[in-house]
Amino acid sequence: MRDADNSANARSAAPTVKEVAQRAGVSTATVSRVLSGSAGVREPLRSRVLEAVRSLAYRPNRAARDLRVRSSRAVGVLIPDIENPFFTSVVCGIEDVLRKTDYSLLLANYNEDPDQEVRRLEVFRAEGVCGLIFAASRAPSPLYVELGKAGLAMVAVSRLLSRWRIDQVTVANRDGAYAATSHLIRLRHQRIAIINGPLVLTTARDRQSGYEDALREAALPADENLIVHCDFRQAAGYSAMLQLLDLACPPTAVFAGSNLLTLGALQAIHERHLDIPGQMAIVGFDEMPWAISLRPPLTTVAQPAFEVGRTAAELLLARVREPALPRRQVVLETRLIVRSSCGFESSKEMSARPL
Repeated sequence: MRDADNSANARSAAPTVKEVAQRAGVSTATVSRVLSGSAGVREPLRSRVLEAVRSLAYRPNRAARDLRVRSSRAVGVLIPDIENPFFTSVVCGIEDVLRKTDYSLLLANYNEDPDQEVRRLEVFRAEGVCGLIFAASRAPSPLYVELGKAGLAMVAVSRLLSRWRIDQVTVANRDGAYAATSHLIRLRHQRIAIINGPLVLTTARDRQSGYEDALREAALPADENLIVHCDFRQAAGYSAMLQLLDLACPPTAVFAGSNLLTLGALQAIHERHLDIPGQMAIVGFDEMPWAISLRPPLTTVAQPAFEVGRTAAELLLARVREPALPRRQVVLETRLIVRSSCGFESSKEMSARPL
């Protein structure tokens, strides 16, 4: 009976560093170096160790983990879409701050997949990062809360999490969408469509609210047929624009709620051989270097992505140094850059145009 009890206890015991080492085919010293974030471990070995940690559901000793978190000089950065130029600029802003310190950056992309998001968070936990800057998915993992309760410094960017007591950085999405839609209204458009992301994300909700505010102020109805929600992807923007163009009474103008949605919308408009702005006016959310190179140049809502990253990094380092600081939420301004994709070259002409 005692042997059976011992066997049951052994099966229920938490996995050890030795078991992780055996599973990965490395020494326990190598496991320790990987988990502590030390340099000098080749990538194939590091990947094998982290996979063993995940498959065994290994959890470091709380005291040892807390010690590692305090001593680590690595900051984890988790983004939803590395192909999105907005998040690329955010990462550049973070790196601009960290490179002036002795902190390093560990970057992970979860491709808008909540399962990948969890796996990347597990890797960051195993690496023992001292802090995390992230943009959560539409279904944020409870692991974020667990990491926060364990004392990890965290900053959310772009997508706010209203119920979480963490530092957050975003932009004035509602104001930007209101300015874009109001501009189209001033140019006498009445059937104005919006291609937007999923409303579960605060960025999409705020941009939707700004669009609706402008319509309401101008006493224009919010036609459900002109409102399309989809993923923040170029292919989704393309499909959404085709859907709008196939309406019996299509829009004369469209506000695209992100840079990739704008590219997709433009692709569809060009395929249908529609003149911009004569047959379809368009405003995109997020200024991009290529906006002025388009023909005609694109009117955009500029958001300071680089400054979002810089601000997030500064907040995180301050939190690492002083964990008891009050929680902060920073909202950076957006601005409308008027070009000729709506029919006017300058904001002066836009503001002088009566309704």
